[in-house]
Amino acid sequence: MRLHQLKLDFLPEQDRLLLRVSTDNKIEVRLWLTRRALRLLWPLMLQMARASPEVVLQSNPQARDALVGMQHERALRQANFADAFEETLREMPLGAEPILVARIQTSKDEQGNHVLALLPQQGQGIHLTLDNNLLHSLCRLLQNAVAKSEWDIVLELPARTAADDAAAPKTLN
Repeated sequence: MRLHQLKLDFLPEQDRLLLRVSTDNKIEVRLWLTRRALRLLWPLMLQMARASPEVVLQSNPQARDALVGMQHERALRQANFADAFEETLREMPLGAEPILVARIQTSKDEQGNHVLALLPQQGQGIHLTLDNNLLHSLCRLLQNAVAKSEWDIVLELPARTAADDAAAPKTLN
């Protein structure tokens, strides 16, 4: 089964984010992300973004941050945020009510892709396999949804700015 679409919305009446995950074989899982879950999730997302082999090879912290920013921009250019989430009848093996995410785990699969497990306190959750493009797309969805909340949380990815260039020590060879 392959991931088909993700949708992430802030629902003010619940004061939570609703993550809807659909697959190509007409299955959907719905998950609630609370502020607490988000505060656990975002550092893991950053850790995964920084674990890219190209990023890890960089010895300079500013170079690592700049490379993460470039990978983020490249992934977002390849992502499709224009298509609306398909509101079709789907099987919901974990139930129609969203699962409250209480535990988050990360690992890697045999191909080196990150696997993000979003789990309730007890019972079944989901495991999302995230290649670099999907990882950065999920980061953007999280950023957009949190920006619509009233949580006073800013989710930032590392990026190199002009201010970094001006403040960085210069070395002449």
